[in-house]
Amino acid sequence: MTYLKNVATLAMDCEKCIGCGMCLDVCPRDVFVMEEGKTRISRKDSCMECGACVMNCPVSALAVNKGVGCAEAVINGFLKGGEPSCGCSCGNNKGCC
Repeated sequence: MTYLKNVATLAMDCEKCIGCGMCLDVCPRDVFVMEEGKTRISRKDSCMECGACVMNCPVSALAVNKGVGCAEAVINGFLKGGEPSCGCSCGNNKGCC
């Protein structure tokens, strides 16, 4: 499931990654893959920004702005019977996502 396209704040410093695989173990959305002994982000748009990977990375190779944006988007999509949407867009009173 993709939440919102091109908005996830997940970032990885590949130089710091030691290939321990903790992020693969704790990620509920299978965002990461292991390649050549290091983890890489393979499905960034599936990230729900829960922060589990960041909290479990022993070398601080990951960063994400944790929040409820994607949870809100999923709930809005479910209630409205459509795609996930956080309800904000450029030009409204809320500002841009």
